[in-house]
Amino acid sequence: MPTYDYRCDSNGRVLEVNHRMSENLSTWGELCARAGIAVGETPADAPVQRLATGGNIISSTSRSSDAAPAAACGTGACSPGGFCGLG
Repeated sequence: MPTYDYRCDSNGRVLEVNHRMSENLSTWGELCARAGIAVGETPADAPVQRLATGGNIISSTSRSSDAAPAAACGTGACSPGGFCGLG
């Protein structure tokens, strides 16, 4: 299954989860359930947005869990996956 990054504007956190391409998580509660973590103080109905990371390209080990993903370069040829930090 592809990996996707989601951001919650209510708490500023970015979480990485796996799910089918046809699925889309829309709330912090859904995202936490999929990630296997507690909701905490953020309301479960707080909206989340799937980030345009290309799915399965960025991993949490390549950046801090709260950082926004790097921008893709124009050609994708400068580094593996096309994420170079020049954007």
